Amino acid sequence: MKLDSINKVLDFAIEKEQDAADFYSDLSKKMEKKHMSEIFEQFALEEKSHKAKLESVKQGNLDLSHVEQKIMDLRIAETVMDIDLDTKFDYQQVLIVAMKAEKASYKLYNDLAEMSDDPEIKQLFLGLAQEEAKHKLRFEIEYDDEVLKEN
Repeated sequence: MKLDSINKVLDFAIEKEQDAADFYSDLSKKMEKKHMSEIFEQFALEEKSHKAKLESVKQGNLDLSHVEQKIMDLRIAETVMDIDLDTKFDYQQVLIVAMKAEKASYKLYNDLAEMSDDPEIKQLFLGLAQEEAKHKLRFEIEYDDEVLKEN
């Protein structure tokens, strides 16, 4: 990948991380369950951390921590229907949207890693993909505990 292409990819990823941070921050304010409000706020902070890491890379400061081991996948997001959150939503819908958003982010970072010729950039994207997989797993566990076990 050329430098110009890398910068465009990083700009895109930075924008996506900010969107995710805003999304989780907004959700945290709408949650009735305090523990989920705190979880969404924590995710907002983690997405901001991903954004900061990408901005650092763009500025030439490569801080590439190791890629973590592959994260377990309960594959719940793959079995539920896509939904849109409107003004009225329930807890199950929020969890579905969050799982699917994290799945999309995971796929994005894996795709970006695949496109990269630079081993360090590839490592960065693979690491971010694993972070997104962790988020997805957290939402899948919550969905399993709160939705599937109630039915």
